[in-house]
Amino acid sequence: MSSSTTTTPYAAAYAPHQAMLEAVQSRDWGLLIDNEQRPAASGATFTTIDPATEQPLAEVADAGAADVEAAVRSAQRGSEAWRRYSPQGRASAVRELAGVIREHAEELSLLDALDGGSPLAAMRQDTAWASEMLEMFADWALMIKGETYPGSGTGLHYSRPEPYGVVGRIIPFNHPLFFAAGKLGAPLMAGNAVVLKPPPQAPLSAIRLGELIAQVLPPGIVTIVNGASPAPGAAISGHPDVHRIAFIGSERTGREIQRASAAAAVKHVSLELGGKNAMVVLADADLEAAAQGAVSGMNFTATQGESCGSNSRLLVHRSVADQVVARVAELVEQIEVGVPVAETTQMGALVSREHYERVLGYVDAGREDGASLVTGGVRPDHLPQGCFLAPTVFDGVRPDMRIAQEEIFGPVLSVLAFDDDDEAVRIANGVRYGLTASVWTSDVDRAHRFVEDLQAGYVWVNDSARHFPGLPFGGVKASGIGKEESLEEILSFTQSKTVSIPRRGR
Repeated sequence: MSSSTTTTPYAAAYAPHQAMLEAVQSRDWGLLIDNEQRPAASGATFTTIDPATEQPLAEVADAGAADVEAAVRSAQRGSEAWRRYSPQGRASAVRELAGVIREHAEELSLLDALDGGSPLAAMRQDTAWASEMLEMFADWALMIKGETYPGSGTGLHYSRPEPYGVVGRIIPFNHPLFFAAGKLGAPLMAGNAVVLKPPPQAPLSAIRLGELIAQVLPPGIVTIVNGASPAPGAAISGHPDVHRIAFIGSERTGREIQRASAAAAVKHVSLELGGKNAMVVLADADLEAAAQGAVSGMNFTATQGESCGSNSRLLVHRSVADQVVARVAELVEQIEVGVPVAETTQMGALVSREHYERVLGYVDAGREDGASLVTGGVRPDHLPQGCFLAPTVFDGVRPDMRIAQEEIFGPVLSVLAFDDDDEAVRIANGVRYGLTASVWTSDVDRAHRFVEDLQAGYVWVNDSARHFPGLPFGGVKASGIGKEESLEEILSFTQSKTVSIPRRGR
């Protein structure tokens, strides 16, 4: 750390982790190919930054097209053996990986807090969820099955699910370890090998995960190619031998992946993209519960609002809007923003200076467009450096404002008032996204009408932004294609083969 980080609150937060920090800064962070850590073929590296201090954290291998080619060839070799494992054999290996992650949970969580800026407490939860997600998919080993059909009535006719072979997974920065590890479960249990591209802003936990994977899985089953530029992701998407692509990230990048994939081959592409999610509060709702749900659903204390699933538009009936906004502001102002590695921190730093400036641009746009800044919008006084922004609430937001239409991916909540149910639905659906939505009401009939009318892939009633094991998660419209975290996801990593065997004589 620089001398400027030796003063409170930075010094006190980093002191317990000094040995870990020195180890991170002094070691090599390579690619994982054939279960070996290696430098990029070009020798190129990039620097990852601690967003709380904006100081260099580590030098990371910067993959290019040649490295992706080597990773795909390794994955092809690995997939040929892996697909012939029994379902129980794959499940045993995946469960073992989940256990190894648990053994190294504190190290992995700390890497994410240092590298990605989210609070250590939240990253501990992410690491636990990663193991649980792997185990959930392992439990479904025997659910990957075909069907028999009457067909001709004189023979055997059936379908059998088969793996694609090599799968490309490209993940974002907001849940680095959870996405790197937890998102391996479905393709691995379906019998595929995975080429994983971590986020350039926060690659360290995925690289360390690769070292742990090498202790558990055979070579080639998982390869990891880090990169600072879009080049590795483009090479994965455009590789003719990667037949299945799964991407989590922005709509713009998702569309680029679709184009690159289509130009290279006929591929199955799933996309979990952005969201501008509406939380609708009717006048008959439990307003205290709704206010708390609005704050928790913004994911301020998990990822600084850097979440595609955050309910970043709060739609409130005009008759209760002032009451709800006042309570939301009160709750938001109680959130402790601090250095991510500190135990008491509830909300950390935005992931990079570039992203921080982007979010501040939306705060400025909200003011310029005439919205009323209720709270936040500035750097907390006690954090003089780093990418810190106080949780921010705007009131008086109109549906046509940028902060009501565009995904900010930061700690900015926009409040819009409505006068009747039809207007609420029009506002909620009046964006190009359709990831999640929620409605808060004491009237079950109204709740069902909203569930039917809201254009979203996942809708909560009197709840917001919570995920449950096994429930399909994914969006509609510009928020993506496909479902995750469910049996539907694991089956999406298989392709069906139909078999007919005639009966001869009798």
